[in-house]
Amino acid sequence: MLNRNKLFLLTLTIISAILIVFIYKQFVEEKPKVTFVLRTLDNQYWRIIQAGVERGCKDFGIDGKVIAPKNGTATEQLKMLDNVLKEHPDVLVVSPAISPDIILKLDEFVKKNIPVLLIDTDEPWENKTAYIGTNNVELGRKAGIFMASMLQPRDKVALIGRESSVEGERIKGAKASLEAAGIKIEAETSKISVEDKDQDQKVIKILKTLFQQHPDLKGVVTSTDYLAIPVVNVLKEQGLTMPVTGADGISKMVELVEKGDVTGTIAQNPYDMGYLSVQAALQVTKGEKIKRNIDSGIDIITEDNAKQKLDFLNTVLK
Repeated sequence: MLNRNKLFLLTLTIISAILIVFIYKQFVEEKPKVTFVLRTLDNQYWRIIQAGVERGCKDFGIDGKVIAPKNGTATEQLKMLDNVLKEHPDVLVVSPAISPDIILKLDEFVKKNIPVLLIDTDEPWENKTAYIGTNNVELGRKAGIFMASMLQPRDKVALIGRESSVEGERIKGAKASLEAAGIKIEAETSKISVEDKDQDQKVIKILKTLFQQHPDLKGVVTSTDYLAIPVVNVLKEQGLTMPVTGADGISKMVELVEKGDVTGTIAQNPYDMGYLSVQAALQVTKGEKIKRNIDSGIDIITEDNAKQKLDFLNTVLK
C-alpha cells in the first residue's frame, strides 16, 4: 500500500513537473516577437533609443531584438532586413535609411502580413502602420522661436543642416518662425552628408567661412546636436559668444547648457521614442488600432533643467 502511495505521488510529481514546463514554454512562446532595426548604434542618440526599446520590452513582455548596421549605410541595412524577413517577426520597427530599395524591401514585409512601424525617420509610404517620433517641422519651428527670443528683430543668423529630409524639415520650420519674428536668415547650408565620417571638420570649415563672409552673425541654428557641438567649439576658439541650438538632447549638448556655454537648446526625446515604439508594437500584435503618427515630444533644455536631463541620461545609459 505504501509503495502504491509512493508510486502515485511520484507519478503526480512527474505529471505536475511536465505541466509546469509546458505552461512555462507556452508563456514564453506567446511573447510577441518584435525586431527593431535602427539606423546605427554608433552614437549616443541611437543608444538612447535602444535603451527606451529595451525598457519597453521588459515592461510590456515583448521578445524584442535591437539591431543596426555597423556603418549605418543603406546597403548594410538592406542586407539586414533581408535576414529579418526570413525570421518572420510579428512586427518590424525600423528607422529606414534613405534609399528607394529600403522601401521596396519593407513592402515585402507587408506582403507577408508583418506590420511595419517607422521610428525616428518618417517616409511618405502608404503601407506603414505608424510613425513614432518627432514632428520635425514643429521641432524646427520651436528652435526658431527659441532663437528669436534671444535676439532682436533684424539680427542675422545662419542655418546649418545635413542632406536629410528629416533635417530639412527642421530647417524649414526654423526658417519660418525666424522670419516671422523679423530675424534675417543671412546664410543657409545643408551640404553635409549624414554618412560623412568627417562631419566635424566640414562644420568647422563652413563656419569659419560664414564668419569671414558674415561677421555680424548673431546666432546659429543647426539641425542636430552633432552639428551644434562643433559650432560651439569654433565659437569658443574664436572668443565669440552667441546662441546655438541643436535638436537631439544628447549628453554633450546638455552639458554645454549646464556649464553655461550654450544658453539653451531644443531636444527630441529618443528614449520615449524607443519606449513608445514598443507599446505601439504590442498594440498592433493584439489587433488594436493605433494612431498613424505617434509624437514622442520635444523639450527645451535650459540651465534650469539641464542637470535633471543629464541625470536621466546617465541613468538610462548605464
